[in-house]
Amino acid sequence: MPSKPSPTDTRDLLVLGGGLVGMTLALAAARKGLSSHVVDRADPATLTAEGFDGRASAISTASWNLFTNIGLADALEEHGCPIAKIAVTDQLKPGQIDFVPDEGDDSLGRMFANRQLRLSLFEAAKAEPLIAWHAGVEVTQRTRGNHRVSATLADGSELHGHLMVAAEGRRSPTREEAGVKIANWQYNHRAIIAGLAHSKPHENVAWEIFYPEGPFALLPMLDDEQGRHRSALVWTVDEKDADGVLAMGDRAFIHEVGKRMGRMFGDLEANGPRSSYPLGFHHTAKVIDHRLALVGDAAHGIHPIAGQGLNLGLRDAGALVEVLAEGRRLGLDAADPEMLKRYESWRGLDAFMVSLATDGLTRLFGIGGPGASAVRRFGMAGVQRLDPLKRWFMDEARGVSGDVPELMRG
Repeated sequence: MPSKPSPTDTRDLLVLGGGLVGMTLALAAARKGLSSHVVDRADPATLTAEGFDGRASAISTASWNLFTNIGLADALEEHGCPIAKIAVTDQLKPGQIDFVPDEGDDSLGRMFANRQLRLSLFEAAKAEPLIAWHAGVEVTQRTRGNHRVSATLADGSELHGHLMVAAEGRRSPTREEAGVKIANWQYNHRAIIAGLAHSKPHENVAWEIFYPEGPFALLPMLDDEQGRHRSALVWTVDEKDADGVLAMGDRAFIHEVGKRMGRMFGDLEANGPRSSYPLGFHHTAKVIDHRLALVGDAAHGIHPIAGQGLNLGLRDAGALVEVLAEGRRLGLDAADPEMLKRYESWRGLDAFMVSLATDGLTRLFGIGGPGASAVRRFGMAGVQRLDPLKRWFMDEARGVSGDVPELMRG
């Protein structure tokens, strides 16, 4: 469990939200000598309970570099399943794209169960004196004054810092309270999350199979303790069908899954419970305000079509920490307005372009009919033949193109 440090301690950062992005940010900041209060309403014991619930994340090359540079790689290495290839196909018809690593690169990324990511992050946070972790608590008031920020907890205690960081996710109350304008819409789809066990090995291939109703992603996981081959499934269904899919018995569910993926993995069985979440898009007009910075889903929420949501948030964390560390070297306040503007200009365009790209892909592959499918497959076959274009797509997916934060470089 988290330690109970003195709440009167004023720290550099007051991070509201201790999930994957918020806690990574605090650990990266600690590596640069910056102290944090990390506040989260969730109970860590619930988030790290035993068992695989299908929730997993693809960690890009740049994000893995970040984990390595903040000292998490040793704890995580044995739990990650390398992605040796990404296969992109329109309804399993001819004309797929196969993305493979360049010579000298070991993988295109790694798949981790979210539970394992949390376990490693939480263990590192408990051992880090520059992080004061307050879990299972409610924030009742947020204050951003001229010289510092504060959060009042339900028990009446106050936490103080110089910069407030909103890392609470898509429905960030800190963002809402600050009045930050946001563009958003719903796709009227829901992502069904499930674990699969199968008789044939996945050979470390991540599959993105596009159907008119939405993408069907199969993500490679390590074999379990019994040696069963496993994958994580992210299946996009129409909102009107989602409750029915969740209510299916395991046999009916596996039958429907098998209709969409064929026999590529042999015999299938359900592995763990199913869950779902509604799919939408949102992007804030700005990611900074007076003594406030937004990171992760508090700033931008995208379709999981390319598995970039978490990686986008981790790039926010890496960039913000680099800006803060540079300001510290110059003797600036952690909420110096010009310094925060650098963070916004750095992250604003990248996050916006990734958001637009995922939205465009969602709409492009959602066009039904054989004619649209034929056009898509013709374009995909062209990409397959053009190595420079494929390499560009791979570098984007791996997070190694453009202005990469220092902690995310190899």
